[in-house]
Amino acid sequence: MKSLPDVLDAIVTPCPPVTEQAPQNLCADAGYVGKTAKSQIEARGYLPHVRPRGEEIDAKAKNPDHKPRRWVVEACHSWLNRFRKLLVRYEKTHRSYMALVMIASAMIAFRKVSGKINIIYG
Repeated sequence: MKSLPDVLDAIVTPCPPVTEQAPQNLCADAGYVGKTAKSQIEARGYLPHVRPRGEEIDAKAKNPDHKPRRWVVEACHSWLNRFRKLLVRYEKTHRSYMALVMIASAMIAFRKVSGKINIIYG
């Protein structure tokens, strides 16, 4: 929360111009709920999307068919955590660990490919 202004000011990728038809959206987790965070986000021209804690549980209670919306990073970490050797880092060298991360990422990508024969599952 305290480093939010520094993070927002240090954006490396140039953003397209902000218009009413195409506003810049910023998605954040429950750690950025509050008036100060909202004002800092809006001061930099972003439209804040912050989900407070429990909002997803309330949506599930109202609609049992509601599927939770996950952030891309959370889903990716979950997929990588299914590889036990990556979950607890046993590798001594950085290169061997990165090689295992790349192999795991390739296996995840191949599993997402639809087709009659998948080389990962057989």
